Amino acid sequence: MSLLQVRNLRVEFPTRRGTLVALDDVSFDIAPGEVLGVVGESGAGKSMTGAAIIGLLEPPGRIAGGEILLEGRRIDNLPYERMRRIRGREIGAIFQDPLTTLNPLYTVGRQLVETMLTHLPIGPAEARERAIGWLEMVGIPAARERIDSYPHEFSGGMRQRVVIALALCAEPKLIVADEPTTALDVSIQAQVIALLKRLAREKGTAMMLVTHDMGVIAETADRVAVMYAGRIAEIGPVREVVKRANHPYSQGLMASIPPLDRRVERLAQIEGAMPRLSAIPKGCAYNPRCPRVFDRCRRERPDLMPAGATLAACWLYAPASGEGHAP
Repeated sequence: MSLLQVRNLRVEFPTRRGTLVALDDVSFDIAPGEVLGVVGESGAGKSMTGAAIIGLLEPPGRIAGGEILLEGRRIDNLPYERMRRIRGREIGAIFQDPLTTLNPLYTVGRQLVETMLTHLPIGPAEARERAIGWLEMVGIPAARERIDSYPHEFSGGMRQRVVIALALCAEPKLIVADEPTTALDVSIQAQVIALLKRLAREKGTAMMLVTHDMGVIAETADRVAVMYAGRIAEIGPVREVVKRANHPYSQGLMASIPPLDRRVERLAQIEGAMPRLSAIPKGCAYNPRCPRVFDRCRRERPDLMPAGATLAACWLYAPASGEGHAP
């Protein structure tokens, strides 16, 4: 059974000029122990999806439709206090900037211990030992000595490891990781990715990994969802999407990754830019940039449909009786 189910999620931002739709009919599942990567350009709705799941949408943003289920229980309509308890205990969050997560006034040990005391049935002495164990697990050297250090006494990479320990120490069932390795150098990035993968495998933690780095996705994720203008353009096994993407947008994204086996003079690029929320075109939102656009794409918005080993929201894969199908 899926640990997380997102069903037809719609997020809106009311403004003076009308309502902007930031997420439009987004659906996916994540199983225990599975890593779902979420990719796309800036503004695609990746971080917004994560924020909606953990109940931290910035006002005036609000969930206007659909539902979010954690182990079959609906969590998108809970009061703030109930959601706050779930957020620490059952859902862990890792953000891009560790300084937004860590309290500069408390030692890292105190922050870990308080998190565990709040969410787990253990005493202070056991919590402190576990905190040392978590710091060791995320690769903090001399953890027993460093546990009483303050966040500013750690380097950026070490702080990010502390944030990961903080997200994991209550042993949540789901981790939402939003660009968790962006600020890290490549060697530390590899260690953090290996750690997240290991925890997913060993503890059965489900993980939603938001990033624009396809290398991180290829290395870490089991499946990948490609987002564009607040919708999922394609979703499927990571190998299929990386090697044989079906949606023209996914193909463009994959073509822009530098190949390792040969030198190329110039990388492929997708012409144009992601539309603003106030100017999302009719039909398929990608149609003004799509090299394979035809008339139906400008009129009707496609839903996800089978396309080889993935699901793609593209009229090229409509059943043959309809207009436009894969040649």
